[in-house]
Amino acid sequence: MNELPGLKNAWLAVSEGKIEDYGSMDSFDASRFSTYESIDCTGQMVLPTWVDSHTHLVFAEWRNQEFEDRINGLSYHEIAERGGGILNSANKMATADEDVLFEEALQRLQDAIRQGTGAIEIKSGYGLTVEAELKMLRIVKRLQEASPIPVKATFLGAHAFPLAYSDKKEEYVDLIINEMIPAVASQNLATYIDAFCEEGYFSVDQTERILEAGAKYGLKPKVHVNQFNVIGGVEVSTKYNAISVDHLEELNNDDIEALKSSQTIPVALPSCSFFLSIPYTPARELMNADLPLALATDFNPGSTPSSNMNFVLSLACIKMKMTPQEAINAMTLNAAAALELSDEVGSITKGKRANIMVMKPVPAISFLPYSFGNSHIDKVYINGEEI
Repeated sequence: MNELPGLKNAWLAVSEGKIEDYGSMDSFDASRFSTYESIDCTGQMVLPTWVDSHTHLVFAEWRNQEFEDRINGLSYHEIAERGGGILNSANKMATADEDVLFEEALQRLQDAIRQGTGAIEIKSGYGLTVEAELKMLRIVKRLQEASPIPVKATFLGAHAFPLAYSDKKEEYVDLIINEMIPAVASQNLATYIDAFCEEGYFSVDQTERILEAGAKYGLKPKVHVNQFNVIGGVEVSTKYNAISVDHLEELNNDDIEALKSSQTIPVALPSCSFFLSIPYTPARELMNADLPLALATDFNPGSTPSSNMNFVLSLACIKMKMTPQEAINAMTLNAAAALELSDEVGSITKGKRANIMVMKPVPAISFLPYSFGNSHIDKVYINGEEI
């Protein structure tokens, strides 16, 4: 992961939205590209766009009041117990107009693209009823159709227990299995299935039931695990061939061994750790085990109100002690694999989408995470078109 191949003094050709070819300038044949528009990037770097493999981009309202509550001393769990957190977002989602939700989500998606995101995953999970979960996923489907970048949809009915089911949690799990999953599958609204496997949320046994039911409908797991506690979520996720396990702020040796014997990609969400003041995923332990760590934002209104992957890059280097090369690989090539998009995005490769960024002149690649909080992107191209 510390190897980031590059070419200095290079040319890159784009045709019909895809990367046609590239090479060093001493191999450049101007006559071959006489009809092409020429863009001079002297003194600048060209990178593949970021891939954000974990977001909750569709929501009804921001939760800045809870931000103030945390400043005043309340914990994530205390806010949730007062009806805040995920349940707060679910209450707002139930009554929100679908077209308004779509327009707001589209604006957020466009903001993410302008910040260099060239592929993204979006979860449901703020519905927690059959109709509201389907409403969220319909919005994601509309975003897929409207977006110039790849958008992957994840069904997360198992995000929290609605208040109506606080004393009958197994009944809510039955609702997910018997009604939500079949409806999502029949309407072809999601590729993946997720669950918040955590103390106070969904147990390992409940998570396993949900993943098993999803598998019968072809929904592949991408699972929230180990955000606050190690309870066995990694092992059950790998048992069901999860594409990724996300969060991993807490880890033990059994988790690492389970990941090493699987094809599952570990995904860290450092801006969530930053916002909630919880531990950061132990990146070095995962990379020392030869695991292909990926990085994502966890963009959501409660614990990560930012879609800025550039800040994730800085946090990975500053707080997780990843090298800039490791972090960039984690946000591009590995993140593309966490969305099964390795053949489309994540690197400057012939035949892939021309989703690329031209950076402002900087002295070295390490300057990108070092000078945090500043935008170093000059131009973003999606499918070869400047955004």
